[in-house]
Amino acid sequence: MMQNSRTPSEHPYDQLTPDVVIEAVESLGSMSDGRILALNSYENRVYQVGIEDGAPLVAKFYRPGRWTDAAIREEHAFALELAAEEIPIVPPIVRDGRSLFEIQGFRFAVFERRGGRWPELGTPEDREWMGRFLGRIHMVGRRMRFQHRGRIDVERMGEDSRAYLLENGWLPPHVEAAYESLTRDVLERVRDAFEIAGAAPLRLHGDCHRGNVLWTDAGPHFVDLDDCVMGPAIQDLWMLLAGSREEMAQQLSQILEGYSQFSRFDDGEVILIESLRALRMIHYAAWLARRWEDPAFPRAFPWFEEPRYWENHVLQLREQLAAIEEGPLALP
Repeated sequence: MMQNSRTPSEHPYDQLTPDVVIEAVESLGSMSDGRILALNSYENRVYQVGIEDGAPLVAKFYRPGRWTDAAIREEHAFALELAAEEIPIVPPIVRDGRSLFEIQGFRFAVFERRGGRWPELGTPEDREWMGRFLGRIHMVGRRMRFQHRGRIDVERMGEDSRAYLLENGWLPPHVEAAYESLTRDVLERVRDAFEIAGAAPLRLHGDCHRGNVLWTDAGPHFVDLDDCVMGPAIQDLWMLLAGSREEMAQQLSQILEGYSQFSRFDDGEVILIESLRALRMIHYAAWLARRWEDPAFPRAFPWFEEPRYWENHVLQLREQLAAIEEGPLALP
């Protein structure tokens, strides 16, 4: 199968019209003023909906087939548990004891609108603040386990993603053998790192990069827990780091200054940083491939089917393998 033979077909989201969005919000007792603004989201569809005589609400329509109802309810329960501890998270609105609703085949939830800016994390004080925020979340996250959501591990993010791309012909012929061999070596090293770390999994945000954090004068907050999973604590810390190894080590140390005020951290998990980055790289490519039937993806990521993308992907994975073999960051 050649990747350039794929053309997106009709997708369930094609039926999610503005009328359906408004009907969904009004079904919970709010009267819309008819204004709808699509917010930046590819995995789900998210809209800000104007409300007569009130602040706008945010309606999230879950991607069909991604999560079970039980898994979505676990996400909501985690958000509500955090909010009950006065941890800055925007939980779903509850009506008659329910937070997950359905309309015309779409499952959805509604949230208060909460603004903010992406954090720069440019000072030690900001990093410590972010660390306290995540430490409080993980303190709650350790109380119990998810039963219905995913897990950060080599099989789900690495092996399954690799197999999907190879079995469905996404790799151009001239890089397929290199990708197959290289990813086998990468995942072997990643598996070794997980065994060495022996990290105990806990409930996490799961996708804690700066684009998913909003900052106000009151500090950081999350507006969504759509990717919350079980995994090692370092998963919610490493994506906040940037720069050279020395700079990342210093940043992590400052984050941990705040984090350790509320939650314990096993320094042995530092060995997982570059392995988790490798898993994310492999998983991201497979995520795009799995979503290609959604017309929003070819429009947003037109370069994904170009041979140059895959050539660069293999090059980046080769560099990532070297980063893993260099060993863990040395915390100051």
